[in-house]
Amino acid sequence: MRGCCFPVTFDRSQRGSFRLVRNSSFELSKHGGRRESQRGPLVVCFGEMMMNLVPTVEGVSLADALAYKKSPAGATANVAVGISRLGCSAAFIGKVGKDEFGYMLSDILKQNGVDNSGLLFDDQARTGLAFYQLKSDGKHEFMFYRNPSADMLLRPAEIDMKLIKKAAVFHYGSVSLIKEPCKSAHLAAMNVAKMSGSILSYAPNVALPLWPSPETARESIMGIWNYADIIKVSEEEIRFLTQGDDPYDDKMIMKKLYHCNLKLLLVTEGAQGCRFYTKDFKGKVSGFEVEAVDTTGAGDSFTSGFLSIVAAHKQIYKDEKRLREALDFANACGAVTVTGRGAIPSLPSKDAVLRILFSYG
Repeated sequence: MRGCCFPVTFDRSQRGSFRLVRNSSFELSKHGGRRESQRGPLVVCFGEMMMNLVPTVEGVSLADALAYKKSPAGATANVAVGISRLGCSAAFIGKVGKDEFGYMLSDILKQNGVDNSGLLFDDQARTGLAFYQLKSDGKHEFMFYRNPSADMLLRPAEIDMKLIKKAAVFHYGSVSLIKEPCKSAHLAAMNVAKMSGSILSYAPNVALPLWPSPETARESIMGIWNYADIIKVSEEEIRFLTQGDDPYDDKMIMKKLYHCNLKLLLVTEGAQGCRFYTKDFKGKVSGFEVEAVDTTGAGDSFTSGFLSIVAAHKQIYKDEKRLREALDFANACGAVTVTGRGAIPSLPSKDAVLRILFSYG
């Protein structure tokens, strides 16, 4: 359905049934114009995009692997692709090297319907690389090569601020805060988005191996905390950011992580679903039981599903019923993603998400 980011809503009872609601409150009006406008309001994602090299044999260490395959990566890039794959409008802003990997990543964005006009190419630095493996114990193993990589060299003057001013939602993480000049570029972009009336969406995506120290990571991540309108964190990230506090303690979360300008705080719990906190209400939305193959990108998929709805409905945080429906959809996005391997290859289409929603009916 053209011009519609989320064509139906589902009313899931405690028993797990769904009711299809036609002429949904999430349906957008159709209108003419360019293809981008027909896909709904724009979500601009800012951050890093790199290439992962993944062993072709599962369960072995990086040192023991005999061969590797390429896999595009980068949390905010994943979100942009996820939003576009759901039929909505997304753009990505970042920097890659003027090399074969950089050209490949740019093509991947384009092939997935993401506006890549904000992706720049650096003449001096290479595209970031990371060796990645999901070990037999289920833990992720990373080895990064970015000293510096092109994404770290994005400068404020290079950013297409006109693109940011078009955003209904401006989404970002924390990796771009690690070093200059990218940190200044991040802050400048965030400021323009705020001044332009965009919803600011923040998913820190804590990647400690990239930071000089855990203390620096915590300070930098929390340093821009109070600017966001929507924040998504995992249970593990709460433990890290609060230095070991209980991620299930609602009072602690409201005291330490909820700020006066925040509209919505989301806490993801993997297969268990997610919790939500606003200034007026809080609650939990259950997840979906699926056979997980690889959890890489599940949180990004959740974010893309939710932001695809927020872009068209900026006030959704005020309506608990509609918020729960949107989070149901986001949970389903994450559930579909973990059934495949790799983040971008496993990001779902809208039809795939609707199938899992119906299967619980």
